[in-house]
Amino acid sequence: MTNPGPRAERAVALATEAGRRLGLRADEPRVLHDVFSVLVHLAPDPVVVRVPTLAVADPAELAGKQRRELAVAGWLADSGAPVVGPSPLVPREPVEAGGTSMTFWEFVTETDPLRDLPQDDPAALEDRFAEQTGWTAELHTALAGYPGDLPVLSPLVPAVGTALEGLRTDPQSLTTADLDRAEREYAALEALVADFPARFPRARLQALHGDSPAYNLLRTAGGHRFADFEDVTRGPVEWDLTFTGPRGIEAYERASGTRVDRELLDLMEGARLLQGLSALTLAPKVPELGAMLAPMVEQWRARTPLTLRSL
Repeated sequence: MTNPGPRAERAVALATEAGRRLGLRADEPRVLHDVFSVLVHLAPDPVVVRVPTLAVADPAELAGKQRRELAVAGWLADSGAPVVGPSPLVPREPVEAGGTSMTFWEFVTETDPLRDLPQDDPAALEDRFAEQTGWTAELHTALAGYPGDLPVLSPLVPAVGTALEGLRTDPQSLTTADLDRAEREYAALEALVADFPARFPRARLQALHGDSPAYNLLRTAGGHRFADFEDVTRGPVEWDLTFTGPRGIEAYERASGTRVDRELLDLMEGARLLQGLSALTLAPKVPELGAMLAPMVEQWRARTPLTLRSL
């Protein structure tokens, strides 16, 4: 990435400071990615630092979330699962600097990245995501054995509720009717999370990636590696399978030997859209985010609202 903005420049400075405190060289830091977090490769060392520059949680909540992420990704890596694990060159714990905390990960060289596919070829993109959704079954099998405690659907509750409170003050493109509906939907999801088995008794809750693993995957010379476990949580596998499409679901069912609950998948997709809408609270910090989220907001508006009765 060239010409990083002020947010990315600050992230590089913080990552470099923290890395050198831990004994890394960090002579040639470079930004790999800059959206919700900034990923900084502390070259020449094989270490990537994730700096959460848009976090809405307070520092203690953020550090707790990062500890869960490091624990799950580290456990998977130790178990031989295909993941990008915590860097072995530093302790597995969040590192504080400049009023935030960051995490340190292996540097992985990506081959055949998604951006190199012809973006005007929907069939090629669909083939890619169907294949990667099938691989998600392997990740879920590994995660099912995770022995630690995780909150249920934490990317929704309380995260979406906190964001909606902010949108009441600064609603961005949302109307009062939008916000009223969003808050009713959130209340229904709160009730679901509080007693999931009562509404979906056949659903099996387990550790999940939490943020669409088929989209958070790197292809490398040694095989695929799942990455970005920031939203690790416990819930039904359908939460990880939202918007992968019919072919993706078929690939997952073939690979896993289990059937995806279409009713629960539809509910999780509605919840995922509400999560996307809530991200508008970050638009003042990232002005282009409003335009990026506009199609998702329109898709949410076009859906039948979630209610306690529908759950």
